[in-house]
Amino acid sequence: MNEYVVFIGIFCFFGGLLIAYVIQGRIASHKIREAEAEVDRRIKESEKKAATLLKEADLEVRDKLFKLKSEFDADTSETRAVLKNRENRLMQKEENIDKKIEQLERRDREFLRKERHLTKREGKLERKELEYDELLEEQKRQLEKISGLTVYQAKELLIRAMENEARYEGAKLIKRIENETKEQADKKAKKILATAIQRYAGDFVAERTVSVVQLPSDEMKGRIIGREGRNIRALEAATGIDLIIDDTPEAVILSGFNPVRREVARISLMRLISDGRIHPARIEDIVKKVSKEVDTAIKEAGEQAAFDLGVHGIHNELIKCIGQLKFRTSYAQNVLQHSIEVGFLSGIMASELGLNVKLARRMGLLHDIGKAVDHEVEGPHALIGSRLAKKFGESPQIVHSVAAHHEDVPPNSVYALLVQASDGLSGARPGARKELLENYIKRLEDLENIANSFKGVANTYAIQAGRELRVIVESNQISDEESILLSRDVVKKIEESLTFPGQIKVTVIRETRAVEYANK
Repeated sequence: MNEYVVFIGIFCFFGGLLIAYVIQGRIASHKIREAEAEVDRRIKESEKKAATLLKEADLEVRDKLFKLKSEFDADTSETRAVLKNRENRLMQKEENIDKKIEQLERRDREFLRKERHLTKREGKLERKELEYDELLEEQKRQLEKISGLTVYQAKELLIRAMENEARYEGAKLIKRIENETKEQADKKAKKILATAIQRYAGDFVAERTVSVVQLPSDEMKGRIIGREGRNIRALEAATGIDLIIDDTPEAVILSGFNPVRREVARISLMRLISDGRIHPARIEDIVKKVSKEVDTAIKEAGEQAAFDLGVHGIHNELIKCIGQLKFRTSYAQNVLQHSIEVGFLSGIMASELGLNVKLARRMGLLHDIGKAVDHEVEGPHALIGSRLAKKFGESPQIVHSVAAHHEDVPPNSVYALLVQASDGLSGARPGARKELLENYIKRLEDLENIANSFKGVANTYAIQAGRELRVIVESNQISDEESILLSRDVVKKIEESLTFPGQIKVTVIRETRAVEYANK
């Protein structure tokens, strides 16, 4: 029984396996058919897509080909148009060249015709020239017969006449050149003398380049010098002024061209002497304080001068320059007082002439402004002052009047001439430049006597406060050329005999008078 059961179990097992295999085979075959169908379907879809893509690619290629063809046609048509234009221009140029060639050929033919004509005329002219030469020779022979002179004798007479005329014209030219040269030399000499006198550091200008400080005793000199000279070196370094300590009893000399620094040094030294404490640190402190005080005094002096003249609106730097003139002298005359005086004189004369009084006063006040800095800047003080006035906003009229008051530039206005005259009047009046009235009158007499000592002088007049000497000579004794020599001789004798500031102009006047009497 058990074996039967086992057999049946085995049979069922193998039968189940067989049935499972058969079922599995059928399932597999079914899946294979389904897969084949799916593959066929996909192949058909791929073929359809490939056909579609081919059509799209074909259309795209055709579209691109059409666009390229259109672009090519457009470029080709544009190129053809350009080539056509160029061809037209070339044809026009060719036509123009042909026309020009025809014109040149016509011109060549015209030139050839004219050349032949000129050749004929040249032959005619040569024949006429020969005829003229024969006529001239015939005329020369006739003239020789009439005048009784040969050609060479006539030439000699003509040359002598021309030579005499040339000598006369040459003498006139030499005299004119000599007069012009004299005028230019006179102006240059004035400029050179004025510059030299102002800058010359001799005995005469000692008052404006040297200051003297009195000492309580000679023992103070040692304290001023200090140990190994440290005090005097400190004072000179702080002020820029040389201290001269020599055998002069109870005195120290301060030397320097800058008047403001010299004044600072003088006041500082006086304070150090009165204080008694003299050492480098104290010297520097005192010099700084005194410098501030002097700057304040300079500004106040400039403002006071402008106020006295009624002049307003002057730049602060120019005010300082005006104040610095307080410590500046010219021929022992204080330049600030001189400038104020010139301002008043210019204003008075402008008033008399109906001109702008304030403008004239302003010009007079500023005319010597260059002297405030002429020890630091090269050149004439008039030009230095004009540059200062222009730099700080003064009008062109004022700038010109400052530059022209010593004729460094020619004056071109009435105001410039007024300032020039006022400057001469202020400097030349008796007492202005430390000269006694008796000496002044004596100098005028000496001038006239010197000129009267020469032969042929009729009258002599010293004018313009002794700055000009006019000499009137006898016309029958002194010629024009001799009058030039006389002026030089008078000048030479004045320079040898007299001592005077500035310059003296000598003018020799010669006139011829014809007098006749009518009688009945």
